[in-house]
Amino acid sequence: MVEEVFDVCDSDDNVIGQAPRSVVHAENLLHRAVHIWIWNTKRELLIQQRTALKDQYPHCLTSSASGHVDSGEDYLTAAVRELKEELQLSGQLEFLVKLPAGPETAYEHTVLYELVTDDPPIPDPNEIADLWFEAPGKLMERLQQTPDLLTPPFRELFQWWAEQNGMADRSE
Repeated sequence: MVEEVFDVCDSDDNVIGQAPRSVVHAENLLHRAVHIWIWNTKRELLIQQRTALKDQYPHCLTSSASGHVDSGEDYLTAAVRELKEELQLSGQLEFLVKLPAGPETAYEHTVLYELVTDDPPIPDPNEIADLWFEAPGKLMERLQQTPDLLTPPFRELFQWWAEQNGMADRSE
């Protein structure tokens, strides 16, 4: 299998080169990633547990779907691709936020999209060990009690979302 190649970026998300995935991760080079949150109509968030095969944060909880932006790809194209690859879902994605790359986001310029749907996801077993819907209040409890069980980018995204939705200091 050919190793993925990512765009390496500066702190302002300008592309300054390309490198293989292994080099980008080993050297903590700044690169790009997307996260997609799937909400059902009960306003529960689809959470995935990563497989043991993942090179970073195996077994951790993360966004409904997520992945790296391939070299030359834009954020939205990557989000549509990841959603289809990981969950066999599609739909009109809504942009929510872009977080800058740094240690707290695993050196990823991180863009978050969301989709509201009750269509059943079909998880890719190579990517996803488990999948379930969870109320935001329960997720806030997880974040407060066992933050290391969530990937760093997901923690940052959920903290941002909680602040935007008035629940940064409480549970629902």
